[in-house]
Amino acid sequence: MSNNTSKNNYGPMIIIGSLFFVFGFVTWVNSILIPYFKLTCELTVKESMLVAFAFYISYFVMAFPSSFILKKTGYKNGMMLGLFVMAAGALVFIPAANSRQYVIFLVGLFIEATGLTLLQTASNPYVTILGPIESAASRISIMGVCNKLAGAIAPLLLIGAIVKNPNEIDEVKAQLVNMSTLQQNEVLDGLSARLIFPYIIMAAVLVALGLLIKFTSLPDIHDENTEPGQPVKAAQPEKSFFQHHHMIFGALAIFCAVSVEVLAVDTIINYAQYTGLSFREAKYFATYTLLIMIISYIIGIFTIPKIISQRKALIASAVIGVVFTILAVVIKGPTSVWFISLLGLGNALLWPAIWPLSLDGLGKSTSKGSALLIMGVVGGALGPVLYGAVSDSSNPQTAYWVLIPFYLFILYFATVGYKAGKKQVSPALQPA
Repeated sequence: MSNNTSKNNYGPMIIIGSLFFVFGFVTWVNSILIPYFKLTCELTVKESMLVAFAFYISYFVMAFPSSFILKKTGYKNGMMLGLFVMAAGALVFIPAANSRQYVIFLVGLFIEATGLTLLQTASNPYVTILGPIESAASRISIMGVCNKLAGAIAPLLLIGAIVKNPNEIDEVKAQLVNMSTLQQNEVLDGLSARLIFPYIIMAAVLVALGLLIKFTSLPDIHDENTEPGQPVKAAQPEKSFFQHHHMIFGALAIFCAVSVEVLAVDTIINYAQYTGLSFREAKYFATYTLLIMIISYIIGIFTIPKIISQRKALIASAVIGVVFTILAVVIKGPTSVWFISLLGLGNALLWPAIWPLSLDGLGKSTSKGSALLIMGVVGGALGPVLYGAVSDSSNPQTAYWVLIPFYLFILYFATVGYKAGKKQVSPALQPA
């Protein structure tokens, strides 16, 4: 790709970066919603993890419909539509908060994630296509910084908007024990209603961003182009979609990657409280984890592919995940919480490295491949529910053993699975 072409991509990259910021804010605010719903809706750990399930199951259900919609609308209009659907989901929080009905909250989260699925199905291949395949992980890492920066801010902003003082949640928990059922309901109804105003603001911002996308000069892309400005190559025999075995393994790797990423962030506040920390202390750990991920993303931006290939970065990330998971389970007390937080160091580069390795060589099947990879995000739904079930039957620390098989499959993909079914691996992706 020429320098001029690269410069021409700065504008689109900034726009897509703003969208990844939105992804992060909407996604990682769940780390506060889980313990907040656990309190206000009086839930078990497993029940509270249905927040993640309702959110991420939408990716599985809506990924291929999103691919179909993008064929009809184009990627740019699809992004706008996705933002509008997300706004609709945010507005569902109004009746949910007024009634304190957990099921309605879950419906709102599902609708939000439906819009996010459409947005992600369009934007991830956008970043992959806007430049050489060998540096795609670096570009996606830039998007990851935007995503995780928003994620680090979101829990603190939301909790700041819904509590009156830093100790209020801990104080409410202590007071509820001595209250009558009627008094408990009044207090919890009041806490639930505080979600209304933040989600009205969120809906307004999402609508505004959708209109902004509509009137920007963001270029549209098509599956036929593997790089901007490159024509379709004639007389190339096309593989059947499911003959791209590396792409199928990639979708499974995405499943594992999202499972471990969501588990680390969305369970850490509850786990920190389990180890004896107060909510006031515990609430920061989701932010710490996301900030650690940002550090890892920045390392990826400057080292991939100049110093380390995206495949080797994926191997290193999987190994880091295995090591820190074992330490988190073996070491007792609040110190173990930091090892869960440090999983962010390995988790950050999983998504950026898996995407380009999976989409390489798909050509006209790119949007379908993107949709299949997006379906892998269902790991964020099933992983936390599995963790919650093990946690309720044993304890929240032992439950982290469920992370190990996920990291091991990612390691398999990085060493063998990424080239499955390929007659010839792209030079940029050859093992170094």
